[in-house]
Amino acid sequence: MILRPGVTHDSRFFWDGLRERKLRIQRCAACGRLQHPPAPMCSACHSFEMAAIEACGRGTVHSFVVAEHPKIPPFEYPNVIVLVELEEGTRLVSRLRGVAPDAVAIGQPVVVDFERVDDELTLHCFRPAGS
Repeated sequence: MILRPGVTHDSRFFWDGLRERKLRIQRCAACGRLQHPPAPMCSACHSFEMAAIEACGRGTVHSFVVAEHPKIPPFEYPNVIVLVELEEGTRLVSRLRGVAPDAVAIGQPVVVDFERVDDELTLHCFRPAGS
């Protein structure tokens, strides 16, 4: 059994974007602030006029933890969970692949990648830049 994210009216653009191998971030149409995770209202100016932009997919590791258990499909373990600061200026939680847990570093440049789980679900992850 694979746990699935809760897709709402406010987050559908994000999940649809992942299926298209695009990382979309919510942007307030009133004040321009970026925010993630998606929400119905801007956390800065409280506007309900929300739009989305496609992020460039580059960022740096702001923080990370290495999860050993509980083992949750479809993830591989040890599972490096990172908080990535995107070049656009917002942050999102993801997984880091393609690097040993003891080689992860704060400030490490990373690029987004996509993992198709099935026809309905694609997840984002990051890999070291230049790998």
